[in-house]
Amino acid sequence: MSDVSARRRTSFTAIGVPVLACGMALAGLGTWTANGHAGSPPHVAVTKAYVFQPTGPTPETAAFFTLANDGGSSDRLVHIASTDTAAPPRLSEHHMTSFGGAYRQPVESVTVPAGDGLTMTPHGIDVTVRPKGTLRLGEEVSFTLRFAHGEPLRIQAVVVRPGARTDGLPRP
Repeated sequence: MSDVSARRRTSFTAIGVPVLACGMALAGLGTWTANGHAGSPPHVAVTKAYVFQPTGPTPETAAFFTLANDGGSSDRLVHIASTDTAAPPRLSEHHMTSFGGAYRQPVESVTVPAGDGLTMTPHGIDVTVRPKGTLRLGEEVSFTLRFAHGEPLRIQAVVVRPGARTDGLPRP
């Protein structure tokens, strides 16, 4: 009798687990569709944009954007342009060495997830910027963000001191 029970358990595991997983996936997709997200395009907006005021002799600084995507599909930020910079802005990612040093590594694009977004930080993804001249606090720097699927966004980023609170900045 135990041999028959073992075969039944093996049969259930072989058939039941995949069927249960498919049912759960179908229920999740049904909920997503019922909420109107199935097949909808990305919809990316910038909710915060700021540039660190350069310090010391370093000619480069960094810009940060908070991107919200309330669409049903993810998008990719693929290019950033600015008429207010001496060189084209570049997407980059910060990394730490085992000796405590930091370095920037260029990246080609970054994903802006559907129903979520992307928050750039000094410890992750940011935009490397080489200003044309001296940036004063409160000054605005213009950027155009281009996406793989969505329309380009033209925004203004305000110049702030590195480490300054940015939660009270106006929307770009």
